[in-house]
Amino acid sequence: MSSFTKDAIKQTFLLLLDEKPLNQITVKLIVETCGINRNSFYYHYPDLPALIEEIIREEGNRIMQEYPTIETIEMAMQAAVDFAAKNRRAILHIYHSVNRDIFEQYLWQVCEYVVSSYGRTVLQDRQIDPQDQELIGRFYVCECFGVVIDWLNHKMESDIQARITRFCSLQKGLIEEMIRRSTEE
Repeated sequence: MSSFTKDAIKQTFLLLLDEKPLNQITVKLIVETCGINRNSFYYHYPDLPALIEEIIREEGNRIMQEYPTIETIEMAMQAAVDFAAKNRRAILHIYHSVNRDIFEQYLWQVCEYVVSSYGRTVLQDRQIDPQDQELIGRFYVCECFGVVIDWLNHKMESDIQARITRFCSLQKGLIEEMIRRSTEE
């Protein structure tokens, strides 16, 4: 079977997910809309959760490739938000389904990636205690993850770009201060 069929399945699923909640989408509906037979679907995916996982994983990987380096915490948070913003309605349908954990798992990985990339930029050649580095990294991963989850919990209705910009303005210098304290102690 070709990657064309696999791509058609993914695109059809995303189109359907944009129109209706996940619990209303079946393999039968996907294959009928896509114009393929059920065997073609099952050749590529054992079930709908596997299809969802692949789509989310690919989107997470795409975002990580799009941001090879992260120079500001604002850029890191923006990358995490991009993960959800590309297919707003589809993401909301997945987020409000039993497959929410799949989305959260990959969102967490994206947040870890963008924060560690940002951390490499900020730290450059400065040496800080590895435990402090892990603690600071976890703080920022939780911050990025929390911002996206809060936004999703509010149905992605707020202007997240403006909120991120303002938040980053308010916390400017925080990470530098944490690094300074770690190197002085």
